Amino acid sequence: MREQIATSVLDGKRINEEQALWALENLDLPTLGFLANTVRARKPKNGNDVVTYVISRNVNYTNVCITDCDFCSFYRHPKDAEAYSLNKDELREKARELVELGGTEVLLQGGHNPKLPLSYYQEMLSLFKNEFKLHNHAFSPSEIQHFAIFWRMTLPQVLKELKAAGLDSIPGGGAEILTDRVRAIICPKKGGADAWLEPMREAHKLGIRSSATMMFGHVETRAERIEHMRRLRELQDETKGFTAFICWTFQNMDNAMSHVKMVGAHEYLRTQAIARIYLDNFDNVQASWVTQGGKIGQISLTYGCNDMGSLMIEENVVRLAGATFRMNEFEIRRLIREAGYEPRRRNFYYDLLKEPADLDAKLAEEFKRERMKGYKRTGMGRPGEKDPTVEEHATVS
Repeated sequence: MREQIATSVLDGKRINEEQALWALENLDLPTLGFLANTVRARKPKNGNDVVTYVISRNVNYTNVCITDCDFCSFYRHPKDAEAYSLNKDELREKARELVELGGTEVLLQGGHNPKLPLSYYQEMLSLFKNEFKLHNHAFSPSEIQHFAIFWRMTLPQVLKELKAAGLDSIPGGGAEILTDRVRAIICPKKGGADAWLEPMREAHKLGIRSSATMMFGHVETRAERIEHMRRLRELQDETKGFTAFICWTFQNMDNAMSHVKMVGAHEYLRTQAIARIYLDNFDNVQASWVTQGGKIGQISLTYGCNDMGSLMIEENVVRLAGATFRMNEFEIRRLIREAGYEPRRRNFYYDLLKEPADLDAKLAEEFKRERMKGYKRTGMGRPGEKDPTVEEHATVS
């Protein structure tokens, strides 16, 4: 089986589900990385020497939700004291901060709030699109399903209304594991796998592209991870509407699944590599440094990833479940360079954006100022002492 799988990948042929599962369970980690990077090398849009990232902000516009997913630490019920829905002034301030940091995209995701009307979403999309010229990457498939139910509309009707208001693309959140068994355990009110796949299919028909995700390392089997990937690959064959795949590990803090032991970096890298090998019709695969940390995110660039995801100016859902990793743009670019790649800003469609000639120097100076603030607070460092990390990268252009 080992030679058969390696030969197929090296010859540019697909592996099937049986081979993918065998590889996930049996191949050594370096071999998985080698094969994953072989597939990565065939995705030439931005060249094999470039690793991209986007400056985005997760705006969780409401935490009110009636879906009660066991793994979620973010949601609140409508009458809870901590329940909120952002108003226009709050949304506008978040957009202003994002633009000031060079952001080009806003990721809008929230709970399944039964009280918010269609007009709330239309006005929110219009605000980000028309006032701030931001790309609206908004509303997961489960949110789209929720809208259709509470607004008594079909999925195409919902999507057309949102597109007219400024919806540009759809995030892949809420996929969890695309098998009915797993979803019945951890998120029964979201419905089965088709409840996620159908909004994506309808969106792609309307020319609305999307990302695809997988949250793993909880109650699913490894075979169910492969089943998840199979469903994604089949839909991508049908619509060609996915721009990227992102997987991350379940986080178990302050939720109904806190008793479930989390998997570590080894399992993450194995699964990440298999995803890159098996999902041969996906052009881009993102690293999940938000759950794994910067160093594992960097290592994942040698396990098939060609993108470091978002700068993540704001993120609340995964953070509340225990993921506390944070990086600024200087650190993301440094990690990419240290891995041997050229860091580049991109948009949602993975087009490279023009960067200021002095971008690295400015980022290094900002990073240095923040480090000095930390030294003053903690008493670290010596007066006049240079930060070698900053000095090394301040001259890179």
